[in-house]
Amino acid sequence: MGVGALAGGPVAAAATAAPPRDTNRPLRVRIVMFDGVEEQDFIAPKEVFSLAGWYSEREIDVNYMVHGWPRLVTAAFGTEVRVKHGWQPETADVIIVPGGGRPGEPGIWAEIEDGALPSALAAAPRPRLIMSSLCTGAVLLAVAGLVDGRPCTTHTVAKQQLASRGGIVKNARVVDDGDLVTAAGITSGLDLGLHLVKRLLGADVAIRVEEALEYQARGTVWTQ
Repeated sequence: MGVGALAGGPVAAAATAAPPRDTNRPLRVRIVMFDGVEEQDFIAPKEVFSLAGWYSEREIDVNYMVHGWPRLVTAAFGTEVRVKHGWQPETADVIIVPGGGRPGEPGIWAEIEDGALPSALAAAPRPRLIMSSLCTGAVLLAVAGLVDGRPCTTHTVAKQQLASRGGIVKNARVVDDGDLVTAAGITSGLDLGLHLVKRLLGADVAIRVEEALEYQARGTVWTQ
C-alpha cells in the first residue's frame, strides 16, 4: 500500500484544476530539497524561474523548501544549501520535486524509507496547485500516490520503477497532465522549467529565458 493510500489517496478530482491565473500576486514556486538531492535537478528550475522574473510582468517568488524546519541540506555531490523555508505547501502555486541518490545513500530512497516526505507530499495537493517532478523525484510522487493511473515520466533508469508504482510512463522529455507535470532525467529540469514558464507566463517570457540561458528547450512535451 502506498503512502498516498494512507493519506487519502490520489487527488484524481484535481486533475482538471485550472493553473493559477491571479496575475495580481506573485507566481509562487517551491522546489523541494532533501539530503542527497541531485545538484542539477534543483538548480535548473531555480535558474529558469529566477530568470523568468526578469522578463515577466508578473512577479515570480521561487524558493527552496524542506520538509520540517529550515536547515542545511547536503546535495548528492557535496554541495551545501541552507534552505530558509520549512514545509509550507500552502504557500505554493507550483511544487517541484527533484530526484537524486542511490539505495543505501541519502536521496529519494532514504526519504521513501523514512516516509515523512512522501506523506507530506500526499497531503499537499489542492485545487489550482501544480505538482511537478523531474528525474527520480517522480518516484517520490508515486510513493505518495500522486501518479497512479496518470501519464508521467522520469529518468530512464527509473521508468520501470515508476510504472510498477502505478504511473503510465511516457517516453517524453516532459509530460503535462494538467496539475501533474513530470520531466525525465537531470538536465530535463531546464525543459520542465521552460515548459511551465511558457504555460503560466507566456511564450514570449519563455523565449527570453531561452536566450538568456543560451539553451533551447529539447524534446516533445506530451500532453492530453
